[in-house]
Amino acid sequence: MDFDYTPKVNELRRRLIAFMDEHVYPNERAIHEFSEKAPSRWIVPPIVEELKSKARAEGLWNLFLPESDLGAGLTNLEYSPLCEIMGRSLVGPELFNCSFPDTGNMEVLIRYGTAEQKERWLMPLLRGEIRSAFAMTEPAVASSDATNIDARIVREGDEYVINGEKWYISGAGDPRCKVMIFMGRSDPGNPPHQQHSMILVPMDTPGVRIGRPMQVFGYDSAPSGQFEIFFDNVRVPASNLILGEGRGFEIAQGRLGPGRIHHCMRSIGMAERALELMVARALSRKAFHKRLADQGVIRHYIAWSRIEIDQARLLTLKAADVMDKAGNKVARSEIAQIKVVAPNMAMRVLDRAIQIHGAAGLSQDFPLAAIYAGMRALRLGDGPDEVHLNVIAKIQMEQPWLSDNRHA
Repeated sequence: MDFDYTPKVNELRRRLIAFMDEHVYPNERAIHEFSEKAPSRWIVPPIVEELKSKARAEGLWNLFLPESDLGAGLTNLEYSPLCEIMGRSLVGPELFNCSFPDTGNMEVLIRYGTAEQKERWLMPLLRGEIRSAFAMTEPAVASSDATNIDARIVREGDEYVINGEKWYISGAGDPRCKVMIFMGRSDPGNPPHQQHSMILVPMDTPGVRIGRPMQVFGYDSAPSGQFEIFFDNVRVPASNLILGEGRGFEIAQGRLGPGRIHHCMRSIGMAERALELMVARALSRKAFHKRLADQGVIRHYIAWSRIEIDQARLLTLKAADVMDKAGNKVARSEIAQIKVVAPNMAMRVLDRAIQIHGAAGLSQDFPLAAIYAGMRALRLGDGPDEVHLNVIAKIQMEQPWLSDNRHA
C-alpha cells in the first residue's frame, strides 16, 4: 500500500490542524467547566454549537462519509489521518459531526434505510441538528457474544412491541438525542445470526425510560453520557424496522467495520497528544537536580511511546486499506488486530504520561486521566480483547499453509 497522503488529504489535514489549534484546544477547558457549573450536567455548552457552525462553514463536516454527495468522498484509508487529528481531543469529533455513535448510525441509514427513514432521521443527523444512540449492550447477558442479546422485538399488526433493558448506551443523556437504533431478538426460532433485528425508536416514544447515567471510573461523560434505558411495551410503526427481520447481524457487520477504524485512529490521536504532553512535562520539570528529560527511564518512556504509536498507526492504515480494496469480511483479521493493539497501546502511553505528570496527571487539570478511562472502556465497549484475539487465531489457523508439512 502507498503510505503517502494524497494532496486532497494533506489539504484537509492542514485545515483540520489549524481549526483544532485555533478553536478546539483553547475551548476544551471552557466546555468542561460549563458542565461542572451548569444547573444540570445534561445541558450542552453553547460554544459546542458555535464551533460546529464554524466547522461546517469551513467545509470540515461529515468527513467520515465516503458518499461524495453527502460527505467528503474519502476512502477509509484517506479518512484515517483526519480521524486521528480530530480524536486528539475528547470534544473534537463532535464538532465536525464525526463522533460515535452518530457516524455508525448515519452509515446504517444511508446503506439500509428507507426513503422515509432517511428523510426523518438521516438528514437532521447529517446537518448536525440532532444526535442519536445505538442500543445494544444489556446488563443481564454477556453482550460480548452479541447472539446473547435478548431484548425482544415482537410484531403485532402494523407495529413492533419492544421490551428489555439496555445499558452503557452512549449519547442517550444528550438533550439533542432524538432517536436510537435498537437491536433485539425478533426471530428466536431462526439460526443464531438470523434471530436479531434493528429498529428505529424515537427517544420520546411512550414506554422508553431513561435510567441512571453509567459511570466509567467516576466519569459520566456529560452532557452526552452513557445511560441505562428501560423499554416497557414500547410500540413503534412496523416501517421503523431497518432492512428486514432477522438481519441485525448483517447490518452490524456493515456498521462496525468502519467504526472500528475510527475508534482506533482516535485512540492513536489521543496517544499522540499524551506523548506531546509527556515530552513537554519532561522538558519543563526537574527532579534530583536535573530535568526529567535527562533521566534515562524518561527517555525510554518517550522512545517506546514513539515506537508503539507508529506501529499501531501503520497497522490501522493497513486495515483501512484492506477494507477499501477487499471489504470488511476479508479485513476481519486486520480489524480485530487493531482493536487489540490501538487501545492497549494508548493505555501504555497514557500511563507513562500520567507517571511523568505525577499527581497532576490524575487531576482535571490535564486530559490524561479522562482519556485513560475512555481507553480502558474501549477495550470492552467495542468488543473485549479476548473476542478479537480468538478471531485472529481462528483466521490464522485456517490459513492453507498449515497443511504443508514443510512447516512442521
